[in-house]
Amino acid sequence: MVTLLLFAAVCCAAPVGNAISAYVALKTGQQDEGGIAEGGSAADIPPRMLTAYKKAVQQVGKYVPKCQGMRWPILAGIAKVESNHAVGRNIADNGDIRPKIYGVLLNGSGAGGNTTVFPDTDNGKWDGTATGERAVGPFQFMPSTWESIGKDGNGDKLADPHNADDAALGAAIYLCGNGRDLTKRAQLKAAIWQYNHSGEYVANVLGWIDQYTAAAKDPDLKNVSGKVRTVIEAALSQRGVPYSWGGGNASGKSYGICCSPSGKSGANIKGFDCSGLTLYAYAKAGVSLPRTAAAQAGVGQRIPASLGTGALKPGDLVFYAYAPGRDSTIYHVGIYVGSGQMINAARPGTVVRLDSVNAMSGFAGGARLL
Repeated sequence: MVTLLLFAAVCCAAPVGNAISAYVALKTGQQDEGGIAEGGSAADIPPRMLTAYKKAVQQVGKYVPKCQGMRWPILAGIAKVESNHAVGRNIADNGDIRPKIYGVLLNGSGAGGNTTVFPDTDNGKWDGTATGERAVGPFQFMPSTWESIGKDGNGDKLADPHNADDAALGAAIYLCGNGRDLTKRAQLKAAIWQYNHSGEYVANVLGWIDQYTAAAKDPDLKNVSGKVRTVIEAALSQRGVPYSWGGGNASGKSYGICCSPSGKSGANIKGFDCSGLTLYAYAKAGVSLPRTAAAQAGVGQRIPASLGTGALKPGDLVFYAYAPGRDSTIYHVGIYVGSGQMINAARPGTVVRLDSVNAMSGFAGGARLL
């Protein structure tokens, strides 16, 4: 009973969807509890990887001048699904990633879902084995593909798929094709489809692209005023503060407790969990909230999930449940800021950030307190 009450006292995150390796539909089921990036704009991306994505956007025009609309969230969406941004590896200042990232040996054995034999093309130069072929690096390129599109992104005169800068630039070139306009959704989908001929893969990557795009934007608050603006600005002021299981109160960030369902402790982390952040932001506007996400759903005017996210207004609490329709199963809460975005303390290993309201699963409606 004590354990159940402890879990109810804070909020946790839903598991992330499976990753699908390029060129073969390989589900890896990687969890997203990774590094922290600058300013909370992309909180699950290690800073050195985010730098590589942004650098590739600046460089790709040299190789594909007609390409339009390449953005770092596009590269981040691919890398998220392919390697979880190389989280857990060491990324050197020059971009080299160690240990190197290898996919399964594509020998038709069925391991990891591969049923087609891919004969060796590089004598083990990139994939470490001459007995067959396997995808390599954070963007999981096949060696044969890398030989045709690999470029030097970090200026060391070597195009290495195990280097963050080189791999990101190669992915940008590959996605740009002969000069796509990636601002157009259809052409963006075509680029992702070229990367992996799987509808599930395309949908997965697009979801991450949309999430990173939302996280990278500042909300438009020109029509928001009064206490609602106070709440939103208070929450936004905490972007970049670490997620801490059980952390946060009316006075601000605080040390959390142990442990989340995934075993993560907040005891040594000064920050916020989801309901701690909402409690703090609303306290700044003179509104006292209960501590748990589920209990916060009982405050103010309830907005049913059946009305959809379009019924939300800036400042509303937005809830997520394991069983939408049953408020007792609510596991997460954020603060809606408009344009499909919310301020979110998502899960252990991330920071307070802007997210798409679709970033969490089990939308359970909202609550209007002001």
